[in-house]
Amino acid sequence: MALTPLANLFGRSPFTALQEHMRAVVDCADVVPELFAALCDDDAERLEKARAEIFAHEQRADDIKNELRVHLPKSLFLPVDRRDILEVLDMQDSIADTAQDIAGLLTERRMEVIEPMRAPLLALVDRCIDACHQSHKIIEELDELLEMGFGGKERGSVLEMVNELGRIEEETDDLGMELTRLLFRNEDDMKPVSVILWYDLLEWIGDLADYAEKAGNRLRLMIAR
Repeated sequence: MALTPLANLFGRSPFTALQEHMRAVVDCADVVPELFAALCDDDAERLEKARAEIFAHEQRADDIKNELRVHLPKSLFLPVDRRDILEVLDMQDSIADTAQDIAGLLTERRMEVIEPMRAPLLALVDRCIDACHQSHKIIEELDELLEMGFGGKERGSVLEMVNELGRIEEETDDLGMELTRLLFRNEDDMKPVSVILWYDLLEWIGDLADYAEKAGNRLRLMIAR
């Protein structure tokens, strides 16, 4: 897929490129639930297809990220700092990188999903993707917020969206803790290596929401300045 020309990427502001990058990141994250559904169904073909989709979206996100870093002006005539934009970019990119790491592990290792884990696992994954979508919604509001001079009703609306993102992330923490306790209770019925990998995997799933929240919090600081 060809990249959007840089002139169009930046448009009225560097936020345009940041938004384009986040769309690629969300495309990547949106495949993660299918990845785990295929795992639970023990469907290797679907699993590999999902992995390939995630890797393709992650590559597109990387391409946009690299172009943005190279071409982002050193000085911006905007009420935001260049470093803030790059930090949000890094948080967004970490979402795609984490999705890729998850996909890689699930296709390289044959992970067992015990029956008690299935429903809470899929619930955790879905809620973490909700966090990514909420972060995306916030990013899409940046142009309008800029037009309002980072003030007015739009500012309050965006801050409430950031607060909602925080609430979603807290829910993912709770779901993750429940799954960790469930895994601990069932350790004796699983292979030791599988148990270790599941602890890592649960942390990575939670990282999807964590990075989404960090991007939102960085935007909160940008607005507050």
